[in-house]
Formats: sequence, C-alpha cells, structure tokens
Amino acid sequence: MDGAAPVTTAVRWPGRAAGLALACHPGPVVAVTALACALAAGVGLSPVRFALVGAAVLAGQLSVGWCNDAYDAGRDARAGRRGKPVADGVVSVRAVWGAAAVAGVLCVPLSLACGLLAGTVHLVAVAAAWLYNLRLKATVLSWLPYALGFAALPSLVALAAPGAPWPRWWTVAAGALLGVAAHLGDTLPDIEADRAAGIRGLPHRLGATGTRLLLPVPLLGATAVLVLGPPGPVGAGALAVLGLAGAAALVGPVLGRWWRKAALAGAVAVAAADLALLLVSGAALT
Repeated sequence: MDGAAPVTTAVRWPGRAAGLALACHPGPVVAVTALACALAAGVGLSPVRFALVGAAVLAGQLSVGWCNDAYDAGRDARAGRRGKPVADGVVSVRAVWGAAAVAGVLCVPLSLACGLLAGTVHLVAVAAAWLYNLRLKATVLSWLPYALGFAALPSLVALAAPGAPWPRWWTVAAGALLGVAAHLGDTLPDIEADRAAGIRGLPHRLGATGTRLLLPVPLLGATAVLVLGPPGPVGAGALAVLGLAGAAALVGPVLGRWWRKAALAGAVAVAAADLALLLVSGAALT
C-alpha cells in the first residue's frame, strides 16, 4: 500500500460491513455490471449465460474497486479525503485486500464459464484494471486500462453467445472510445488534488483545460462509429442520437466550470445514448 497507514477506529460489525460495501466503489460497479447485463439481454443470451456474464463482471468490478481503495488508502488519508472507508478507519486495509482477492479468485471460474475466449478477454480486462490501480494510474498510459475494459464488455457478451461469434468491430471500437471518455470525465473534477498527490496520468498531464477540451472527441467518436460503422443506410433516428450525443458531449465540459461533475454527467448521457443504439439494433454485437 502507498504511504502512511490510515486512521483506525473501533467500529462495530454493521459499520465495517457498510464500509466494505462502500469501499468497492459501488457506483461504477453497479453501472458497469448493469451495462454488461443490458448488452447480454440485447443479444438474447440464455438465462444461464446471462447470469454468468453478470456474475463474472460483478466479481471483476468488485475486485478492482476494492483493490483501488486498499492501495490508495495511505494517499487518501494524507490528503484528508473524507468518505473513503479505508482511509477513515471504518474498515481495515487487510479486510479490503482480502475482499479484493476473494472477488478476483471468483472472477476466474465465472469468466471462463462464459466460454474460453469470452473468459480470457474479460480476465485480461480485469488484469489491466488492477494494473491501472497499482501502476498505470500515475503514467501517460492511464487511459489504456479503461479502453481495454470498455472494449471487453461487448466482446465478452458476443463471445459468450452460442458459437462464440466475434464481436462487430464498431462495437469494440465504440467501447474503447467510451472507456477513454470515462477516464477523462471521471478524473477531471479531481485533477488538481491528484496532481498534488503526485499522480501524473494522462488527464493530469493535460491539465483541467486540456482534459475538458479533449473529452468531447472520444464521446463523439464512439457515437459516430456506432452510427456510421454498421453496413446499410443510416436512419434518421441514429442521426438524431448522434446530434444529441454531440450536444451532450460539448455542453458537459463547458458546464464543468461551474459544476464539477458536469463533464462526467455528459459522458454518462452519451454512453446511455450509445447503449440505446446498440439495444435498438438487437444482435448487432455479433
């Protein structure tokens, strides 16, 4: 773990359990798992495969979230960040590392049960996320695990289908672009605090202004790939989604001057529009 040990306090079991739940970064865990389940439902996976995909993604996300909070506990404590259960001493670093390990171990058979190729793709993405937590977060390659992770979701779902068909290139490309956008939007509100803590990922090197200007590029790119990538004529509805996504991608970073989470909210809106495009197109993943 990086840096000084967090403060320890006497906390009863229900408090520790709640702290452990909060330490997994429940927002991203739920969002990514729900996205995977929505994609799985969209391609019509059997109930068993649907459950396996959801469980594998949930286990992987839990392991990544707990790893992140455990590893950053010392840095969070030094920075005085409140609301971090490990840094606040609500739950011990050892307990969170243990939970991360258990979730990571469970992720392996759950992923492989989706199919050898599907499971391998997902496990590579989870390993990349761990590498982000432990090393790449503070480097110029901080965007790469996000790109791999989001590209892996449509790949996992497609390869989990009967016959393990390869995913369409535009779904993988759009996922990677959305991953880069998620990294930029999630990091933007905390760039200055992170830089003070010595983190030098890509957004921190670009600075708040550079990150705000770059963010619309992968967002628009992802939507454009989904609209223009599939063969055949482009429908009016798809073009309307592209226009709305462009507006959200541009307005979010602008409003970020007054609302810290505006850029991330815009990114989420575009991601929702892109998910709608995929679900409307049904089996377009394969």
